[in-house]
Amino acid sequence: MIHWGIVSSGRIAAQFCQDLAYVKGCIAYGVAARDINHARAFAAQHCIEHCYEGYQAMFADPNIDVVYIATPHNFHFQNVYDALMAGKHVLCEKPVTVSVDEWLALAKLAKQKQLLLMEAMWTYFLPAMIKAKQWLYEGRIGKLKHVKVDFGYPIAFEPSGREYNPDLAGGCLLDMGIYPLAIAHYFVQAPLTELKVIADVLPNGVEDDVMMMGRCGEVKINLATSFQCKLSNTAYIIGDKGIIEIPDAFRASECSLFELDLLVDHFADNRQSLGYHYEAQEMVNLINQGKIESHVVSHQHSLTFQQLLAQVKAMIKLQ
Repeated sequence: MIHWGIVSSGRIAAQFCQDLAYVKGCIAYGVAARDINHARAFAAQHCIEHCYEGYQAMFADPNIDVVYIATPHNFHFQNVYDALMAGKHVLCEKPVTVSVDEWLALAKLAKQKQLLLMEAMWTYFLPAMIKAKQWLYEGRIGKLKHVKVDFGYPIAFEPSGREYNPDLAGGCLLDMGIYPLAIAHYFVQAPLTELKVIADVLPNGVEDDVMMMGRCGEVKINLATSFQCKLSNTAYIIGDKGIIEIPDAFRASECSLFELDLLVDHFADNRQSLGYHYEAQEMVNLINQGKIESHVVSHQHSLTFQQLLAQVKAMIKLQ
């Protein structure tokens, strides 16, 4: 039985714990928070037996096999580093770090320690995404021409909140924009070139709306992310013979295949979970198999995500 430790008592951590009920061969063993009262309240809500004040206390517990890290982005590097140094496998929320150099350091440490480290890009494990890629590879939309993805929700400006605080790596690019970039890469494994970026940047230096256009090989890429407004949150994988439409692509539960305006195929996973259990099951399976890297979200994937984010950040600064 694999014992999970939950690092953070926030909303995403709660959703992840909810989905652990659908994962075979594991339990949520403990939760750590900076405030022990937050940890206790979270533990009571999710029927977790053990609570820890501070993350290091959890990392020191020999009963913990793997930790799930859902702290703000700027804390990820230190949290992952400390967990690996304590001998724990790690699943860390995206983006796993805030720079290429940070990611390279963590990947090197994980390999040295022979520990499993995976970025929690849960979207890559969703059955609807897998089905959409299958349709693409089967040639059902012909030659791939365009990939369009956006992800945005209006979030009220609060300068001290996680989303808008530059000291907490705030901004829509890291918080939401990683999804369109990662989804585009899921379907087109080619460098992003001819990049053009239009962004709104607040006086504190945090971006709250970003549009990105470019090419990946011969495929045109059109992406967007926003804290200003709700976007369609849909991915369109467009070929010269058809279109794959993936609603709510970041948490996809269905996809549709069109030939012009005619719906010719549809897939729905009909899951009861939120969808986090697919990545959690991957972690459990890999730990039981003694593997230290996932081929679905590999270390190279995470490096590519960081490189793409760095490309866009650089373009925003040039505006």
